Amino acid sequence: MTRVLLAEDDPTISEPLARALRREGYDVDVREDGSAALEGAKDNPDLVLLDLGLPLVDGLEVCRRIRAEGRSVPVLILTARADEVDTVVGLDAGADDYVTKPFRLAELLARVRALLRRTPTDSGPGGELVRIDPEGRRAWFKDDELQLTAKEFDLLRVLVREQGKVVSREQLMREVWDTAWLGSTKTLDMHISVLRRKLGDGAQDPRYIATVRGVGFRFDQPAGE
Repeated sequence: MTRVLLAEDDPTISEPLARALRREGYDVDVREDGSAALEGAKDNPDLVLLDLGLPLVDGLEVCRRIRAEGRSVPVLILTARADEVDTVVGLDAGADDYVTKPFRLAELLARVRALLRRTPTDSGPGGELVRIDPEGRRAWFKDDELQLTAKEFDLLRVLVREQGKVVSREQLMREVWDTAWLGSTKTLDMHISVLRRKLGDGAQDPRYIATVRGVGFRFDQPAGE
């Protein structure tokens, strides 16, 4: 059974939300403060729903500590602060997505399902060419471990997961940077360029990360590799 850690100190929110999640078939562990949430995270849940305004240890610090421990569990932030600065800080702390209160239950459950769909296939069908360890956040190209930044790792993980398929720029920006992103993709192009270099890929005639003009990128494994 899929296990969800729900860290929320307001019972008027946590109780109906926990009931709704259980109706969806999830096993829900409710924690009412940041210290308890950190303890719950040690049990390796499949998803963390994390309120920013937790007592004892706030949600941002909980998220930072989860990531500092090397845990790649999806984290969905619940926040009453709709301010863009708070949102960016939350994402920089390692959160995967956020929902502002008051939220529509249907939207929150849809985001939960989307994050959970993303996780089981992270290792992708990359075979021996690229191996991804999502829990340890490590990646290997052939037999050599790649030295990747957090965003480079996330970008490679999505591309390998979707091997052989074109992944749009919008999807990459949404999954790797910000779910509500709407601007220039210059940052994405820069990270693709660095990834290609680390894979020994030529910029003019890349073998592994192909550019599909006007759409996005595709990860390929050449025959025989």
